[in-house]
Amino acid sequence: MYTDHGWIMKRADITPDGTALIDVHTGQRWTYRELAGRTAAYMEQFRSAGLRKGERVAVLSHNRIDLFAVLFACAGRGLIYVPMNWRLSESELRYIVSDSGPSLLLHDHEHAGRAAGLGIPAALLDSVPATSVNLRTEQAAGRLDDPWMMIYTGGTTGRPKGVVLTFESVNWNAINTIISWNLSARDCTLNYMPLFHTGGLNALSLPILMAGGTVVIGRKFDPEEAIRALNDYRTTISLFVPTMHQAMLDTDLFWESDFPTVDVFLSGGAPCPQTVYDAYRKKGVRFREGYGMTEAGPNNFIIDPDTAMRKRGAVGKSMQFNEVRILDAKGRPCRAGEVGELHLRGRHLFSHYWNNEEATQEALKEGWFSTGDLASRDEDGDYFIVGRKKEMIISGGENIYPQEVEQCLIGHDGVREIAVIGIADRKWGERVVAFIVAQPGNIPKTEELLKHCAQTLGSYKVPKDFFFVQELPITDIGKIDKKQLAIMAEELKKEEMQHPGQSG
Repeated sequence: MYTDHGWIMKRADITPDGTALIDVHTGQRWTYRELAGRTAAYMEQFRSAGLRKGERVAVLSHNRIDLFAVLFACAGRGLIYVPMNWRLSESELRYIVSDSGPSLLLHDHEHAGRAAGLGIPAALLDSVPATSVNLRTEQAAGRLDDPWMMIYTGGTTGRPKGVVLTFESVNWNAINTIISWNLSARDCTLNYMPLFHTGGLNALSLPILMAGGTVVIGRKFDPEEAIRALNDYRTTISLFVPTMHQAMLDTDLFWESDFPTVDVFLSGGAPCPQTVYDAYRKKGVRFREGYGMTEAGPNNFIIDPDTAMRKRGAVGKSMQFNEVRILDAKGRPCRAGEVGELHLRGRHLFSHYWNNEEATQEALKEGWFSTGDLASRDEDGDYFIVGRKKEMIISGGENIYPQEVEQCLIGHDGVREIAVIGIADRKWGERVVAFIVAQPGNIPKTEELLKHCAQTLGSYKVPKDFFFVQELPITDIGKIDKKQLAIMAEELKKEEMQHPGQSG
């Protein structure tokens, strides 16, 4: 009962008075005993509602610590937890409801109206009593391969897919992360990542709770609030996307803070600008970039922060309990320096795509997950992600990997954010174009960027056009929307609206 489905109750037995969760927005603090009590209360609500093993419980809410009690209650009752992205449109939410078929929708006050319009039984998260009930509430019998949560992907290539994560998937990601990243009960993380996303749930939150540490939950990211929280709650390890790192660097408070308890800052989701590396190096704070996928943990690699500083953009070596390989187009293993598709294997992998057997069979073969990402490794065995397979640019018969170009350009001190795509070209088939958000007061000239690229890139990889924009379009899960960038590129070329410093 404890080890697979109800491990949070076991953790409450071991460290009942340890601080499990803190809510930056409300100031709430829960010990492990209190978290277990709230979990048991939700379990009782689900039992009273007649929910049976395998049924789905959807959630529509901003970040709040109650969501963890709901998640663990679903585990205890054998229900499948389905967090929904509150940024989605009504039609998109309706699709997820139709696809997943939840028996109950739990929501916060802000989303009560939207929840009521989705046509399924709904209840406020606050409707469950805060008082503790019997911590030995009967748990549903279960297996390691039973589904625990279903997280919907962003759907940039079509309808979003429900990624089914079993108890084995989630627990082994947590175990692997604890061991490979040396997490313990002394660790504390600040988490502003959305809790409808695997980065918010599984990257650090669940591993740290399994280890007995503390998870501090933020709602809407504010750089100064985040910096104060990092210091006030004595955090040790935290994950932010590059725009969050940059926003913190832009404040005076960042430069006034020493972050004395921080072991390491993590970054993921997009290439990180050189200014972030330089800032953390100057502060004496360790920093590293990572790679993750909803279908695989998300955690797969470990890199020493000193190596990360020397090899900007590297994600390191595979973690303790997973395997990595790179295959070429013919399915042969790639040698060091060669680019191929990244494949992952381990007990942390997802089980299947919900209601999508065809996609499942395409992605999972003989225990290996085909990520669709292109990667390489160097002679030291450290891995680098160079882009999505579907985003590879073929220009004049040469293969060009967008992330390789992005990693080059993000190293220029005038580049704050970067995205590289290929667009149709009569002469070359495709041409490389770059969208740049410049550092405030430091807009680089085209000549500077061309010279910078020439230092590390072959001439055919250098962008033919540089478009300077105020911001990059993002998808509903916070990733750069490259489909929208392609539309923008065509419009900008047609209308000849390039800003000064762009090349045609």
